[in-house]
Amino acid sequence: VSLEMGKIFVEGVGEVQEYVDVCDYAVGLSRMIGGPVFPSERPGHALIEQWNPVGLVGIITAFNFPVAVYGWNSAIAMICGNACLWKGAPTTSLISVAVTKIIAKVLEDNKVPGAICSLVCGGADIGTAMVKDERMDLLSFTGSTKVGKQVALMVQERFGRSLLELGGNNAIIVFEDADLNLVIPSALFAAVGTAGQRCTTARRLFLHESIHDEVVAKLAKAYAQVRIGDPWDSDTLCGPLHTKEAVKMFLDAVEQAKQQGGSVICGGKVINRPGNYVEPTIVTGLPHNAPIVHTETFAPILYVLKFKEEDEVFAWNNEVKQGLSSSIFTKDLGRIFRWLGPKGSDCGIVNVNIPTSGAEIGGAFGGEKHTGGGRESGSDSWKLYMRRSTCTINYSKDLPLAQGIKFQ
Repeated sequence: VSLEMGKIFVEGVGEVQEYVDVCDYAVGLSRMIGGPVFPSERPGHALIEQWNPVGLVGIITAFNFPVAVYGWNSAIAMICGNACLWKGAPTTSLISVAVTKIIAKVLEDNKVPGAICSLVCGGADIGTAMVKDERMDLLSFTGSTKVGKQVALMVQERFGRSLLELGGNNAIIVFEDADLNLVIPSALFAAVGTAGQRCTTARRLFLHESIHDEVVAKLAKAYAQVRIGDPWDSDTLCGPLHTKEAVKMFLDAVEQAKQQGGSVICGGKVINRPGNYVEPTIVTGLPHNAPIVHTETFAPILYVLKFKEEDEVFAWNNEVKQGLSSSIFTKDLGRIFRWLGPKGSDCGIVNVNIPTSGAEIGGAFGGEKHTGGGRESGSDSWKLYMRRSTCTINYSKDLPLAQGIKFQ
């Protein structure tokens, strides 16, 4: 993972551990899947819900989590009784091969065909073929919103089922009563972790006007201590971007931020060394609705924005097209429940006093709006990998009709 994707070694280990954990979770879940028994309004009848495998799950994953995202999908899909066909990112094909070999060995050691989890490698042409193939009973896609929209349309055209995990333009909101000892490391990890290449990366940091300058100063000091370098070096906190194209996107975004009125407090440059290294960047002074602030750039750029009132900042959190992850820092209990409620965050992941990234496997992972609406991993996400049948069983000798209808 470190060599091919570029994330630091400890994050690579964490990603593999996530697959281990979701396998653990899935094994327990395999003994708990069931449907309810409903009381029937007809005498001598039973009404039950039966869940069956969908059949074949096509899984297309992105470069940034080349192990864990497949892990979420494949572990849950398998215990639901499905076979899997995986296409990883073309730039992380060695990881895909390595993971598939491990899974095949485990399956075959347990007298199950390794082909239950099959792999194809290739580019967009292979992905398109999978998306259009009617044999794919469920197509799970993780990637950009732009490509996700195309996937959704192609799958819907054949009346297939899709599970979409797309982009995020995630915000951390810091109120005047926040514990700054939590805020600074949280914002740093959420913005700089995986070199800003997580879908849950914090890209917008809203600070109450009374603490804005203090937090910016402390955060800039923390950024200055970030060790950038070889992902295999245990001291490194920020590795390289994945591709040269990502470096160009980083530079373009910094330039646009300046043109739109932003001030680069720290970072903003490419590091002169072999590899796709850039400086983690903080930009202040932009309005909440600046075009670049509403653009998800897959790089370590954090836009710091000032606010006055709770209502306005909740609205600003929700005004972007994506709805993946969100977080507030506060000690106000009423504000916390307003944030969690119908007039609070519209995201699929809504946090309090923790950063936007680092979701646990036990909860459903995914987001709303242009994030795609899909859910993976925990809670009742298993239902997406199965088909539901409502079953009525007549164990009497009569034939009463529902709603009291008489047909004689």
